[in-house]
Amino acid sequence: MSKKAGYEYLLAYKITVLLYDYTVEFCNRWINKYSRTHDQMVQAARSGTQNIAEGYKQESLKGYIKLTGVARGSLEELLKDYKAFARQNGLEIWGAEKCKREIGEIRGIWEMIKNNPTLPDNPSFPHLPKDQAKTVNLLITLISQANMLIDRLITSLKEKHMKEGGYTEQLYRKRTEYRRQNYFAE
Repeated sequence: MSKKAGYEYLLAYKITVLLYDYTVEFCNRWINKYSRTHDQMVQAARSGTQNIAEGYKQESLKGYIKLTGVARGSLEELLKDYKAFARQNGLEIWGAEKCKREIGEIRGIWEMIKNNPTLPDNPSFPHLPKDQAKTVNLLITLISQANMLIDRLITSLKEKHMKEGGYTEQLYRKRTEYRRQNYFAE
């Protein structure tokens, strides 16, 4: 098995992969595939995943923080779309306790995410429930959880930046050290 990229071990990343797959399934099932909403929801879910991956590959923490923030913003947009779908279709948005009680898939999803250091190339997540209300509430819950994890990731990246400095500062320190060593070597 090949080594995975560091971001693939993050819970915040793994949950966004699931959200992307579920959003495609949801949109294909309940949103007209020729509508702008279908495309925007799928792209927002994709952005949630891709920006974490792209940010991780940035040389600078500043770039990583920025792109992780873009991922967070995309998921917030997606959350608003699911809430609008619920409102426009007369579906109740459930509280956290009812979601835990009514949506057994949440436990299975988190077991799979937590029990695998990285997701398999073709993860076998459970299919979305057939019931619209249950499905919308599942997705709203998962997006809320993903947003919380991304917020924590951003906070930890900011703390790391504060302690270690940014890319430019690190380059400057290396350059200063190089000059000092070579100045005395001459």
